[in-house]
Formats: sequence, structure tokens, C-alpha cells
Amino acid sequence: MIVVPGIEKRKIGVYGLGLTGLATCEALVASGAEVYAWDEKEEARAKTEKTRYADEHPKRWPWSELRSLALSPGVPLTHPAPHPIVKKAHQAGVEIIGDIEFFARAANAAPKNERPRVIAVTGSNGKSTTTALIGHILKECGKDAVIGGNIGMPALSLPPIEAGRAYVLELSSFQLDLAKTLRANVAILLNFSPDHIDRHGDMGGYIAAKKRIFMNQTREDAAIIGVDDAWSQGLCAKLLSEGERAVTPISAEGALGRGVFALNGKLYYSFGDKSGEAGDISAVAALKGQHNWQNAAAALAAAIAEGIAPNVAAKAMDRFPGLPHRMEIVARKGKVLFVNDSKATNADAASRALKSYDDIFWIAGGKAKEGGVESLRSLMRRVRGVYLIGEAAREFEGQLAGAAACFQCGDLPTAVARAARDATASGAASPVVLLSPACASYDQFRNFEERGEIFRKLANQIETLGGEAA
Repeated sequence: MIVVPGIEKRKIGVYGLGLTGLATCEALVASGAEVYAWDEKEEARAKTEKTRYADEHPKRWPWSELRSLALSPGVPLTHPAPHPIVKKAHQAGVEIIGDIEFFARAANAAPKNERPRVIAVTGSNGKSTTTALIGHILKECGKDAVIGGNIGMPALSLPPIEAGRAYVLELSSFQLDLAKTLRANVAILLNFSPDHIDRHGDMGGYIAAKKRIFMNQTREDAAIIGVDDAWSQGLCAKLLSEGERAVTPISAEGALGRGVFALNGKLYYSFGDKSGEAGDISAVAALKGQHNWQNAAAALAAAIAEGIAPNVAAKAMDRFPGLPHRMEIVARKGKVLFVNDSKATNADAASRALKSYDDIFWIAGGKAKEGGVESLRSLMRRVRGVYLIGEAAREFEGQLAGAAACFQCGDLPTAVARAARDATASGAASPVVLLSPACASYDQFRNFEERGEIFRKLANQIETLGGEAA
């Protein structure tokens, strides 16, 4: 757990008692603060029993004495409208921050020669894999590295601040909106695609939130940014013109005169008089597809910034196990491969999986994001059938009309059974049943993890199809 210096006896409110909120309460109490906690859900409040931060309704908080409001990332800050607790904090003149800001203050409080390294990763897609891959490389190379933030363990639950330790943090736009003093020695922004627009108002607001990852950087710090979409290209050009940090462009779509790039599964780097091929990752199962090559390019750039030789970093990627729910192979029954890409909650993320296979029997649907799947029509030449579930099923069928055969399945068990049957009967040499929903999961599941685990279970329950299971 991370202790935050300088908050002893301060009164702090914590609103939202999910995993991050509870971790924040624990860390603040351990730091000597007086914590007032609340969540609208009774089930969440029950978790405060027998703790030093028992729940108390915000109406009874001592607002005139509160120093900070720690807001959980899921609580609306500005859009579609500020949450009532946000309005109350503004009225009372109480600062609104999040757990990442408390982490930043703990890191900033360390003497300069004892400050840990902070590597922060954000982007619309790929940030979890990139964060895990960087942590993997650092550990493989003998570094003291811990991983957390928006992946795995909340930032304040990570081991204490220590000199020589590297904190590799995945950060969402919501978390960045609540951070003010975070200084990332290495800050990575992978890409942009329209997402969470309801929470940021428009694409400009979303980009502004993501850009905060580069706040407080100095010329000693590395800013690594993807240039494979127009929004990221524009931001990269702006950062280069500012000259306030060392900027490294990355790409998986073409060679760069300066930066790190991937071509056909091979990683290259170019920094003035130092350039060359770092290694070939095309055979690494956990890094399949062009989108993962971008993730690998970002991880290589981060490793180089941390003083690791390019070829050593690339070699460490060979042993990367990957993450669940991200193009994860969960079963093979006869010729049929079952791939769990439940984390693909928007069309851009789903496109990455669709580009990685042929003869796809695609399971999609759920709670639709803005734009739906209209942008995926050109990829339907790879798809034998679309098996639709959830709220978005009818909408998606309309958007894909004429591009692919669509089947209304309603729920995931029905979709898996029908897709598996059709894949087996297709005659394709290597058919793939792909769960890549292009949707949020909240209409039928608690989260994308539950959706992915159910898919895994269903795939493994299917009797061997067309021969012995591999």
C-alpha cells in the first residue's frame, strides 16, 4: 500500500466504493487522514463495515472542513452533467481529485534521488496489453517493476514508494481528468478512436483528457505517441513543436525517420546515429495482429527510455503470456478455434481482431457505443457470419445489411452454439469463432470479464467438433 505524506488529520471525502474507491479509503486512513466514505449502492457501502472509514451520507460530511473529495473514476465529472456530489464540492470550495493524484503526491514527495520511475500508458485501445508488456519486459530484464492503475491492482494498493522501483500504470481518461500533479517519466498515448464521448462532451474533450498524461513532463522525460490515426498525428506534431519533452513517435503502419515502428511483425528503431532492427515478434501468439505490433512498438520505446537495449527488450517479448479477454485463444475443437476478445468494447477495437483472422464466425453485440459497427463493413469479406446478441443486435443487423449474413441469437449461449455449428460445417481449413462484441457488456453482463469468462466456459463445453480436440 502507498502512504501519502502530508495528509495526517485531514478530512477527506471518498465518493464511490468500487475497487478503486476502497483502495483509496485504505490508503488515506493508513496515511492518517479522517475519511468519510459513501456509495449509492448498499452492497458497496456494506464493505465499509468494521473499517476505519464507515459509510456516512454526504449530507452529514463536514464540508467546511473537508480538504479534498476523492472521486471514483466512474462518477461523472462534467458530462453528461456534473454529478450532484461534484456540484456540492464546487460550492464548498473542495478540490476534486482521484486516486492517481494521491499516488502522484506520494511520488512527488520523495527526495529527487529517491523518486521512483513512473511509466504511464493511455489510449483508446491497447493500453492494457501495452502496460502489461512493459511490466513484463522490465521484470525480465531484472528491474523492480509493478503494474496497476486501471489494470489489475489500484495504484494506491501497489507496494510502497521506493527508489529504483518502476510503477507501470494504465490510466483511463476518467483517471487523467482527476489528476493534477502526475509527472510520468515515460508517458505513452497509443491512439485515438471515438469513445466515452458521453463522458467528455465531444472528441475534443476526450482528446484533452488523454493529453493530460503529458502534463508536468520535463525535457528529461519521454513522451511516446502513436501516429497511426489523424488525431494522434496532430497531437504528436503539437508536442514536437512545444519542445518541452523528448517525443518519440511510434507506428505499426509505416517506417519512421525517427522513432520506433513495426513492419510485418519486425520491430525497428531510429534515433539519430542509433538505428536498426530490434527483433521479430511475428511468431509471438500473444502479440498477433498489427494492433499488437503498435503495442509492442510502444513497449520497445518505453524500454529504450528506461535504458534497456532494443534487442534485449524485443527478446523479452517472446515470453509475454498476453492478457485474458484480448484476442485470447480459449479453445480449439477440431478445426475450430475459439478466440475471446471480450475487451473489444468499440468498433475500432473489434476491427483489430477482424483484421487478424480469415473465415470468421463473429459474435457481436451488447450495449452499443456511438457509431455502432458501420465502419466495419469493409472487413466483412473476412466474415462468414455475424451472430448478434444484446441490445444492439437489430441496430447492428441494419448497419451490416448486404455486407454479411447476420443471425439474431439473443444471448451468448445461443450465439456460441450456432457459430460453432456453422464453423464446423463451413468446410474452411481454419475457421474462427470470434467473440469481439464492439459493445459494452452492461446489458447482459456485469462487465467484459464476466462476458469473456462465460464465452470461455461455453467454448470448452462444446463437444469436439469434426475430429479430436487439439
